[in-house]
Amino acid sequence: MATLLIPGTAHPAPHTPHTPPRDGALSVWPASTVPLADGDLAVGGVSLTELADRFGTPVYLLDEAEVRARCRAYREAFPEAAVLYAAKAFLCRAMAHWAAEEGLGLDVCSAGELELAVTTGFPPEHIVLHGNAKSPYDLQAALRLGVGRIVIDSPSEIARLAVAVPEGSRQKVMVRVAPGIAAGGHAKVRTGTDDQKFGLSLTDGSAHHAIARILDQPHLELVGLHCHLGSQITSAKPYLAAVRRMVGLLARVREQHGVTLPELDLGGGHGIAYRPGEPVLDIAALGPRLRAELADSCAAAGLPVPRLIVEPGRAVVGPAGVALYRVLAIKRTGHRTFVAVDGGMSDNPRPALYGVRYAPRLVGRATTAPPTTTTVAGRHCEAGDVLAGEAELPGDIRPGDLLAVPVAGAYHLSMASGYNLVGRPPVVAVADGRARLLIRRESLDDIRGRDVGL
Repeated sequence: MATLLIPGTAHPAPHTPHTPPRDGALSVWPASTVPLADGDLAVGGVSLTELADRFGTPVYLLDEAEVRARCRAYREAFPEAAVLYAAKAFLCRAMAHWAAEEGLGLDVCSAGELELAVTTGFPPEHIVLHGNAKSPYDLQAALRLGVGRIVIDSPSEIARLAVAVPEGSRQKVMVRVAPGIAAGGHAKVRTGTDDQKFGLSLTDGSAHHAIARILDQPHLELVGLHCHLGSQITSAKPYLAAVRRMVGLLARVREQHGVTLPELDLGGGHGIAYRPGEPVLDIAALGPRLRAELADSCAAAGLPVPRLIVEPGRAVVGPAGVALYRVLAIKRTGHRTFVAVDGGMSDNPRPALYGVRYAPRLVGRATTAPPTTTTVAGRHCEAGDVLAGEAELPGDIRPGDLLAVPVAGAYHLSMASGYNLVGRPPVVAVADGRARLLIRRESLDDIRGRDVGL
């Protein structure tokens, strides 16, 4: 059976995600962040002011060393597991390359993510395809490119996939199980319960029924079970509970079908801090606790220990990113101060979707003005277009100032839209004092080029 582990290439790792913060105000920033003169900051050895001047704003920067260090920390915390980077958090050719070099596999949710990774050179056998509603094109691309695993998420997908597999071959699959565990930082990102669109219920028997059907399909090879509890989980307890329930299902499969499944995928959802002082999931502690719980549960059930798979996304790339904006206008209404910037919900919809709170910072100008509570608003035609509510910024904030928002590496560009025909920002990698463009800014020519009707 093919493994999901890619041999990594050695690179110096400056820190791991559980390193204690060196400065309270910068605790959620990349570890390479250094204060400079005149209120500026450097990330990866690159001045934020110079980067904004060179590439314009809005712009995302990504600290390559931070990404690599976080990949490495997962390999250390889960030395015998397969660690798959969840591409939905952020994907580009460079990100796929970094993940492969650091020994991670890939978890994708569409033919687009899959084909970008494979055409970059990522080994398809180390890729897992997810999705609650995979299109025929998604499944055809997965089979054509030789994806390592396909996670079945609904009964209808079983027959659809089975008839698509070429004659004389078998496709390795897993079953996504909803284990009935509520966990996650917001109701909209809790995916382990029965009352949402993902997975097959453990409670009502849907998961076991799907397993039985798959085992009867000669073109499908069931290699394991999958579950994903949600996002922004900061406690190990839900994962430990998931291990116990999933091992119970593994035992039932062996008892009723005589099949011992060799893999167990516990998904991701590992919580990170967006503002100083917020809780995070301790990855270094989670790995040993999960392994111990899995070993104990399997011993009690008389099962061999399956290979563990985890799928971090946000926890790998989120803290490595910073978004930069220019202040366009200041507006004071009653007791509220609005700071309007040149971006908004088209480049970061998360505050509008989930009420996520960020900690923007003035950079590039020294000031002694006392802080004031402000609302950092976007430029779009929505009252809910707010990037940071109750943000503490200097009282003399003014148009032309540069604002930097840390923890901007995950679910910003990947969820960006074309609202108001504002082009999506570029992504710039910083490392060793150099900045290089990974994804260029979306231009008006790009937008016009897609419009073919008159």
